[in-house]
Amino acid sequence: MSATNSLLKIETTIGTIEIALDCANAPSTSEYFRKLASLGALDETSFFRIVTTANNSYNPAVPIHVVQGGRTDDDPSVLPPVKHEPTNETGLAHKKWAVSTARYEVGETYGSFFIVMRDEPDLDYGGHRHPDGQGFAVFGTVTRGHKVVETMFLKAEENEFLSNKIRIIAAKVC
Repeated sequence: MSATNSLLKIETTIGTIEIALDCANAPSTSEYFRKLASLGALDETSFFRIVTTANNSYNPAVPIHVVQGGRTDDDPSVLPPVKHEPTNETGLAHKKWAVSTARYEVGETYGSFFIVMRDEPDLDYGGHRHPDGQGFAVFGTVTRGHKVVETMFLKAEENEFLSNKIRIIAAKVC
């Protein structure tokens, strides 16, 4: 792994996922998640949301397939939000296995991330998933544990917010 990248290892009750952080192209967002992991702020959180075409309630006109985990907006803030790094600036895209940060408005990160289960151009800058058109900030790629994420995705429920959350035991930077 080059000096411009780090590996984020997420141990869940289903198995381990490894995410290569793209520190070169998304430095603020990558560092934000590195710090969260280093502080233990992702430990004992969960994968709490799985969005499919069938349960997509936020914006039904623009369905997505993602698995979301980490901190929720109800969790106390651990770090201040970071500058939004849109895909038109980073050159990254919401391709299958991309990892991106959840947000509300631009610059309103809260420690939640999602894994893209298929190419999702509507999550990129100029896409239609978020009303402001700024898209979401890709900051990494799943490099190992694809079957773990696929197994998670199969646990989608009728509601996109899971009643049977998938526990994140620990997250660490390697």
